[in-house]
Amino acid sequence: MIDATPLLRLYARYRTVRLARQDAAAVQRQTLLRLLARAAVTRFGREHRFGSIRDVTGFQAAVPLRRYEDFWAAYWQPAFPELVDVSWPGRIPYFAESSGTSSGATKFIPVTEAMLRSNRQAGLELLVHHLQSRPESRVFAGRNLLIGGSTELVERAPGVRSGDLSGIAAATLPAWARPFAFPPPDIAGLTDWTEKMARLAEAAPGANIRSISGTPSWLLLFFDELARYHIKRDARLVDFFADLELVVHGGVNFAPYRARFAEWLDGSRAETRDAYAASEGFIAAADRGEGEGLRLILDHGIFYEFVPVSEIEAAAPTRHWIGDIETGIDYAPALSTCAGLWAYIVGDIVRFVSRDPPRLLVTGRLSYTLSAFGEHLTGEEVEAAVTAAAESIGAGIRDFAVGALYPEQPGEIGAHLFVVEFERPVSPEETARFTAEIDRDLMQRNLDYQAHRAGGFGMRPPEIRILRQGGFAEWMRRRGKLGSQNKVLRIIADPGLFADLHEFAAANAA
Repeated sequence: MIDATPLLRLYARYRTVRLARQDAAAVQRQTLLRLLARAAVTRFGREHRFGSIRDVTGFQAAVPLRRYEDFWAAYWQPAFPELVDVSWPGRIPYFAESSGTSSGATKFIPVTEAMLRSNRQAGLELLVHHLQSRPESRVFAGRNLLIGGSTELVERAPGVRSGDLSGIAAATLPAWARPFAFPPPDIAGLTDWTEKMARLAEAAPGANIRSISGTPSWLLLFFDELARYHIKRDARLVDFFADLELVVHGGVNFAPYRARFAEWLDGSRAETRDAYAASEGFIAAADRGEGEGLRLILDHGIFYEFVPVSEIEAAAPTRHWIGDIETGIDYAPALSTCAGLWAYIVGDIVRFVSRDPPRLLVTGRLSYTLSAFGEHLTGEEVEAAVTAAAESIGAGIRDFAVGALYPEQPGEIGAHLFVVEFERPVSPEETARFTAEIDRDLMQRNLDYQAHRAGGFGMRPPEIRILRQGGFAEWMRRRGKLGSQNKVLRIIADPGLFADLHEFAAANAA
């Protein structure tokens, strides 16, 4: 196989110089004006007078913030699946199916050819940062394994298909990239995730894999399948992929998985690198070490706005952009993109750690709050507490979810139920310590929670249900949600969905 890394290295040198000279505000202003010019002929562009907008202030005055439900009801659903000149010129050829809400409901996100190019450019950006960190890397001397969804897409109308975003990306790879991609079409097209993992475990060790990408929980499922299929090898990636250079993860907070990944990477020269890639667009990639922030990608067809989370429900929230962001503030990003999203609230929460260049941390989701009894816990607080509790007993977390147990009898008080899948068996004593540590940590982090727990009058102590290994994957499979774009919801606000998990956990306890 030809080693294409020298070509990538040439591009990386060129791109590094461009990034060093980049004026973030000027680039974003130009990006917005180009997007407006392209979409001025669409229904959305005409209704919002794109042709007369000359600057960021004019755009913010003309285009209100919207969520997915607003776009779906007013613009996309009436014409779905044939969106022609609605919010982006031409026909929308793909829709990414995503379950990014607390209820788990499926969303259909428009994906254009321009957005596919944008995502590829962002992927190269991540590799540029990798080569800056590891200049001796030969990441394009072999294949790059994507643990993604099926490339078998659903035809919604002639020329219009939908499916997992990673499946759309794999199915639309340009010819030059195909020799470097893995798995092959016969495996990539599988819709049965269990069969896919088994086939990958059999074929991947002989494929000269140089990089692996995916959501942390799905990556661990694949790693465990490797260990089951090749029982005579150690449970270390270096024993399956001697030339592995890079592991790309994203989609969820990496902290609960860090210890388990460290075990798998023992003895390997591969580095881990975080990516912020949503169904709506590839937003940022780590250009430094873990926890130092992800660098915002500014010049690939996405214009960013940032709304303080404290104002997100206000009638007229403040809308910042890259020209006036501040560090240390929790923002809700809003995107305007080359797929026809305009001032679209993604649903994530980010916090900038630097302005020049702009780097951010993804700290949670707007919908990931738990306040069934007035405790006002954020997803960030819950994840931090679970991570600390797992560290206190030396047990890794595969996945977890939490929801409310509401009072059912007179005189009862409510509580939180954590459904947890550990990496190893835990004893009753460890379970008790784990539960107590979550309770203690949350009381330290959140005064509302502390007040509700004081004296046991507002809330009972949290409860724990431990799932057998592989339990969350089975629950997701039964719901038809097993795949890379479908993540286990950390906080489940929908009572019916949480009741289903509660019932499943009771029948599939460790």
